[in-house]
Amino acid sequence: MSYLALARKWRPKRFSEITGQSHVVKVLQGALIHDRIHHAYLFTGTRGVGKTTLARIFAKALNCDQVSDGEPCGRCQTCREVDEGRFADLIEVDAASRTRVEDTRELLENAQFAPTAGRYKIYLIDEVHMLSGHSFNALLKTLEEPPPHVKFLLATTDPQKIPVTVLSRCLQFNLTRLSPAQIERRLAEILAAERVPYEAEALKLLAQAADGSLRDALSLLDQAIVYGDEAVRGAAVAEMLGGVTRRAVQGVVEALAAADARAVMAEVGRLAEQAADFGEVLKTLLSLLHRIALAQQLPETVDQDEARDWLLAQAQALSPEDVQLYYQIGLLGQKDLPWAPDPRTGLEMTLLRMLAFRPAAPGAAPAMPVRKPAAVAEEPAVQEETPMPTPEALPAWNDLVQRMRLPGMVQELAHHCVLEKLEGDRCELVLEPAFEHLAGDRLKARLAEALAAALKRPVKLAIRIGEVNQETPAAAREREQAARQQAAEQAIAGDETVKLIEETFDARIVPGSVRPRKD
Repeated sequence: MSYLALARKWRPKRFSEITGQSHVVKVLQGALIHDRIHHAYLFTGTRGVGKTTLARIFAKALNCDQVSDGEPCGRCQTCREVDEGRFADLIEVDAASRTRVEDTRELLENAQFAPTAGRYKIYLIDEVHMLSGHSFNALLKTLEEPPPHVKFLLATTDPQKIPVTVLSRCLQFNLTRLSPAQIERRLAEILAAERVPYEAEALKLLAQAADGSLRDALSLLDQAIVYGDEAVRGAAVAEMLGGVTRRAVQGVVEALAAADARAVMAEVGRLAEQAADFGEVLKTLLSLLHRIALAQQLPETVDQDEARDWLLAQAQALSPEDVQLYYQIGLLGQKDLPWAPDPRTGLEMTLLRMLAFRPAAPGAAPAMPVRKPAAVAEEPAVQEETPMPTPEALPAWNDLVQRMRLPGMVQELAHHCVLEKLEGDRCELVLEPAFEHLAGDRLKARLAEALAAALKRPVKLAIRIGEVNQETPAAAREREQAARQQAAEQAIAGDETVKLIEETFDARIVPGSVRPRKD
């Protein structure tokens, strides 16, 4: 048996089977229901979004014997013949292969004759923009005064090349590119019907590679099924596309969050061992940063998939300012990549630029050095000999966190803890339950190193998950920000100039528009 490509096998035959394009389907069905049929329709849009498919379904419905609620029945002789490509009154033309005026005249000279079997004689002209100027003139004559039994369905990917005189005589429908989510859902439906196992990550990669075209997605899916030996797996699809999985790039994001240049370069080395396309690595990194930014501002939009917990953790570990900065640097890095000595160097320099221009952590600005106690300043030589501070002599935990100048995720861990005990070489912290995911061994070890450096003594760190009875550094930061915001709003509301503007121009202060000045 000959194999039928998925794009052909699963080509929609009814309006209800169309993916997306609901704005067009609604109008076409309404025209059929109320019998308000125009003589010419123009379907525009990029490749593979359903222009010709919609035109063919509409042509079928125009001549169907049993149309119901604007849907062709799919069972009558007309519907079967249209589906099989042998309906005499549906004349399909590829304008790219018939550009001469003689071809157009020959095509239209029989338009005056009544249809053979259906109610309408329908001309479906694909890629109509390929017609020559003389051909458009010949077509225009029929469009101006068409016989009542003739309908024109035109499709094009480039409507700018169609003369205005032709456009003005058509009802124009712009078909939109499909979103990755729409393509993913359709691929999942098809794979379920075909009984082919798949991974959600693989469908995401295929949907992104399709770039809004369902037909391209189905062609890639055909290839992925063969490449994956009758299964669609994320790693296999990434390899097939010459790219990398999101999971492989997550380590880069974590290293950036920790502000660890050594770890960043190690992750790049691992990607190099996988023969990754570094342009695709940067593209995937930008995609992850976009999803993290969404998780920070609109956490309810995060997909319920295997990456949800990871995305939410990174949304806590990275500041919104860092995410926006990294994204902007990544975009510039994409433009610079072709000019780099080699792609790996271009990627590495982009990542290092992200770290180099990363804003300093709170309390770490060079212009505002941390003040040390006078005794420490006067006796630096005996600093190592001072005994471990007692709990009563300890500085506030918030001050200690600022002194440590912690990066990324380690900082987030410390910000959501309170100091419970510090005796001898043992330090005990209590972490808020909502941030339990930060208490991993790697972050805990880095926090212990920072504590030992700040206290000038080895530290054995223990972190307990539980309700805190003190103000965490994160809560203090929020309180301070809220106080600054309130002070800024009060200052603006009481400003004499602002009051004068309000009175003179009947103006008002837009709620939420006031921001405290950054020191």
